[in-house]
Amino acid sequence: MTLNPAIIRAVENFGYRVTVGDVAAQAGLDVKLAEQGLLALATDAGGHLQVSESGEIAYLFPKNFRDVLRNKFWRLRLREWWEKVWRILFYLIRISFGILLILSLVIIMVAIAIIVISINSSSEQNDSGGGGNNSGGGMVFFPRFGFNPFWFWWFDWGYYDEPYRYQRQRERKRQKSRTSDKENEMNFLEAVFSFLFGDGNPNYNLDEQRWQAIATVIKNNQGAVVAEQIAPYLDDLGKGYALEYEEYILPVLIRFNGRPEVSPDGQIVYHFPELQTTAKEWYSQPVSAYLKEKLWRFSEANSGQIMLATGLGAVNCVGALVLGSLLKDGTVVAQIGGFIAFVEVIYPVLLAYGVSFLVLPLIRYFWVQWRNGKVDKRNQQRQNRAVALNQANNLLSQKIEYAREFAKETILSNQDLAYTTEKNVLDQEAEQSDKIDAEWQRRLNQSDS
Repeated sequence: MTLNPAIIRAVENFGYRVTVGDVAAQAGLDVKLAEQGLLALATDAGGHLQVSESGEIAYLFPKNFRDVLRNKFWRLRLREWWEKVWRILFYLIRISFGILLILSLVIIMVAIAIIVISINSSSEQNDSGGGGNNSGGGMVFFPRFGFNPFWFWWFDWGYYDEPYRYQRQRERKRQKSRTSDKENEMNFLEAVFSFLFGDGNPNYNLDEQRWQAIATVIKNNQGAVVAEQIAPYLDDLGKGYALEYEEYILPVLIRFNGRPEVSPDGQIVYHFPELQTTAKEWYSQPVSAYLKEKLWRFSEANSGQIMLATGLGAVNCVGALVLGSLLKDGTVVAQIGGFIAFVEVIYPVLLAYGVSFLVLPLIRYFWVQWRNGKVDKRNQQRQNRAVALNQANNLLSQKIEYAREFAKETILSNQDLAYTTEKNVLDQEAEQSDKIDAEWQRRLNQSDS
């Protein structure tokens, strides 16, 4: 059986001694899966089973069990190695889109400059060969192609202003560091990827959070709850018959091995014996009043990075269109050849990249707005259930009071153990015999007094 990382983390969080209920609550796992995972982990990592006199089981693990697993399984070592490699590869993938943007801009601008210079030089040669002295001959090209030389002004200004721009950027960074503690901002190359594709699903682990919250609520109530206490963490509760008979609670009962109990008044409460057994005393844990999904963000990049990416994308797209108009003159391409011929071959790719660089984020922006509308609606529904629970009427208060009759907590201490795999069976039998003799002696002393 494949080891579950969530079970491993739960064992470490509980101090290497856990019960099935502890792990199920910590990791939000199905009780049966938690039990199977603990057995597999105990077998592979050299863990021990501790059985109490009442039959409950605790699992004890050595503190170096990760090292034991790592030395035992080459797959685990390989996975850890791959996770490190993948972090590097994914970072390279993220910055590659920014590099492609800059490379596309450079190719387009250089190609335009070469074609413009070539056409102007040819025009000047033709004018001088014809005997005319047209002082404006060098400018004939631009109205012909609908192009203006001042289009390059931003490039020249940017080149000569670069040292001062760098100083201003450093000064802005210093001011920002003085007024804000936020230091983990992404660089521009990462911001380009974020602008294009976003930063992933903010609720990627929503189900894990849901089951952890539900298990925590159950544990905080000592293993006995009513359906209204679980409803703020679920999505669709159903309608009509399904809502009236609380069918939405069935997945929770199956996952945590719960059972319904009916009060004399016909009210249903639920208690979970597996979650009532713990390896150490359970202190009430903080849990949100309802499960709140995070809103999708268009990008984690700051506004300046988004504006810069948009501006460069627009320049890249316009430049690609201008380059396309210049490449339509096949004689110019044939005369220059070399680099320009290569650019003509890859021009469809340059144009497609330039257009998609602006179209894709625009489509994604409206998709994010639509998605956030659904998220807000679900959050509002769960919040309304939490408010209804806090403003419980008499009927609901009676249900909660009846559920408390099933609330209890069983703590498995070392003194309650009847058997453990840590020690030899004969030694344990001797210890149990001594314990029984001591108990009989205590009772005899009480009867004599």
